[in-house]
Amino acid sequence: MDSPEISQALAALRRRVAPGSRTILGITGAPGAGKSTFAAWIQQQFRPGTAVVVPMDGFHLGNAVIDGTPLRQRKGAIDTFDGGGYLSLLRRLAARDEPVVYAPEFRRAIDEPVAASIAVAADVPLVITEGNYLLAGQEPWKEVRAQLDEVWFVETPPALRLQRLVDRHVSFGMDREAARAWATGPDEANAVLIQATRPAADRVIPWR
Repeated sequence: MDSPEISQALAALRRRVAPGSRTILGITGAPGAGKSTFAAWIQQQFRPGTAVVVPMDGFHLGNAVIDGTPLRQRKGAIDTFDGGGYLSLLRRLAARDEPVVYAPEFRRAIDEPVAASIAVAADVPLVITEGNYLLAGQEPWKEVRAQLDEVWFVETPPALRLQRLVDRHVSFGMDREAARAWATGPDEANAVLIQATRPAADRVIPWR
C-alpha cells in the first residue's frame, strides 16, 4: 500500500503528532476511493491508543428523517448529513477539554447512524476523520475545514472506484443492476462535487 507520497505524508504526520497535544487529520475523496481503508491504515501506523478514527458518516441523517422525502433518493448527498452536528463534534475534539468525547458511527448493516459508538479520550494525540465533504465551501462545511490541521485527498482510478462502489452496494443487499444505477447516479453526482474540492487539499494521496 506504500508509495512515495504516502511515505512522505506519514513521516510529516509523525513529526506533527506529539503527546499532550492533538492533531486532527481529515481524509477526503470521492465515494469508493478507499477513505475508510486508508484512515484505518494510518491508525495502524501509530501505537495502540494514540490514534482514533472518527468518520463523518456518523452524521448521516436517520432514515426516520429522510424516508418519504426527496432526500431518500439522494442519501449520501451533502444535504443528507447533519453538518452542524459534525462541526460541533470537531470543535469539542479540537478543544480537548473533556475527559472523553463520544462520537457516532454509521453502521451499513442497518443503514443507520448509531450515537456514542466511538470514545475519544482527551489524551489521544491523533484524531483521523474521514468523509466526503471535508473541503466543501458552503456552510457549515467551510467551518469544518477550519477545525482540521490537514486534509488529504485520496485519489483512486475511476474504474476501480466504481467497481468498489457497486460491490459494496451489492454486499449490503442491492441487486447488481440497482447497485450500478446508484453508483453511476447519486454516488457519481456526489463525486463530481467532491472532485471539485481537490485543489483545496493539503496533499493528494494515490490509493488503491
